[in-house]
Amino acid sequence: MTNLPDLEQIKAFILEQIDKLQASSISLDFWIQLAVIISVFVLARWLVTPQFQRFLVRLRTISGNISSLSNLLSTLNEFANTLMWLMLQWIAVQVYIYLDKSHNLLIPVVSLLSAWLLIRIASKLLNNDVIARFIAVIAWSVAILNIFGWLTPTLEILDSMSLTLGEVRLTPLVVIKAGLSLWISLWLAKVLVTFLDRQLKGSKTVTPAMRVLTVKLLHLGLITAAVLITVSAVGIDLTALAIFSGALGVGLGFGLQKIFSNLVSGVILLMDHSIKPGDVITVGQTFGWINHLGARYVSVITRDGIEHLIPNETLIVERVENWSYSDNLVRLRIPIGISYKSDVREAMKLCIEAASVTTRILSNPEPRCLLKGFGDSSVDLELRLWIDDPTNGRGNVLSEVLLGVWDRFHEHGIEIPFPQRDLHLRSGFEQIKAQDDD
Repeated sequence: MTNLPDLEQIKAFILEQIDKLQASSISLDFWIQLAVIISVFVLARWLVTPQFQRFLVRLRTISGNISSLSNLLSTLNEFANTLMWLMLQWIAVQVYIYLDKSHNLLIPVVSLLSAWLLIRIASKLLNNDVIARFIAVIAWSVAILNIFGWLTPTLEILDSMSLTLGEVRLTPLVVIKAGLSLWISLWLAKVLVTFLDRQLKGSKTVTPAMRVLTVKLLHLGLITAAVLITVSAVGIDLTALAIFSGALGVGLGFGLQKIFSNLVSGVILLMDHSIKPGDVITVGQTFGWINHLGARYVSVITRDGIEHLIPNETLIVERVENWSYSDNLVRLRIPIGISYKSDVREAMKLCIEAASVTTRILSNPEPRCLLKGFGDSSVDLELRLWIDDPTNGRGNVLSEVLLGVWDRFHEHGIEIPFPQRDLHLRSGFEQIKAQDDD
């Protein structure tokens, strides 16, 4: 196991490096490396032309609604000169290594440039100041360790502190590598899924349900691939995890039963095309249109603007009314009562007329008004009409039709009755009358 250097060793190392720097400053290699650094900087400024920056802007435009990729391209465009300088400086270091030449001045420049650029990009992309500061500390620490030649010993120390689980050897270095690899893999998966979703949205041959199913399956597959690639990249044998993962899978199966049930239900809903984004549905007391189909839930927005997150399993086991399953045609029924003294046929004609002039009411099928029965206080009519845009709601169109009926009834003297009751007083009436006479 590699031991950490103590304070005296660090002090001696720093003094040694200062002596080397003073000695090398009068050597020809020092001035050649300094000339290379300056030349590479000038070359980077020359290569980052307005055309190159416009190319990055075009890439950002192509990325469209992929916010993470668009923000990254915007940040790279802002620091294009520094990024180009770092890339060319790294190439120069590799050339020096290939030629077996001293490059003790190039290494600090590359390390400091890398740390500065990483910190600037992280501060631009991350909204969390705590994470941004943490990345800054790590970046400067790695740069300093690399400059003084302590990076390799530090990595050896991190790799020597191990924890063995069966045949799996875990070290802090492995955990760090796994975390970085997993984060990059998941970010790339998110960018790819978002790009594919955007492309499928513009396709007229792919149904909304098929688009959601394709995106969800691809997302699940990419996440699985990212995890497997990460595990393999850090050197963990997958066969060694077989028994452990089997026991873990059984435990998760019992503990996350509802979650897996919702996941499977979501796949079933997408495959049988029973609901899709934009459908108008009724589930229990919830009426609204589907805004989003998720892996665990369905987002339904009501006319009040309230978004209900309904578990996928609920849509499988409970009764669901899909108002736009086969088509968007929906018939509305409006009960209307008129007085027994009014002209029934005239009232029915006025009801149809009020419905016909309403904007959202269809002319085919045409509105109809039927005589439904004779009530206690009114002649009961029912106005039936059709709409093909249930996502725009029912209450507003019903209100507009009823206002039209109200206006026409008043113009033509059609009365809308109120409940009436006849009271017959038999017993005790003579006694009350006699008392009044007295």
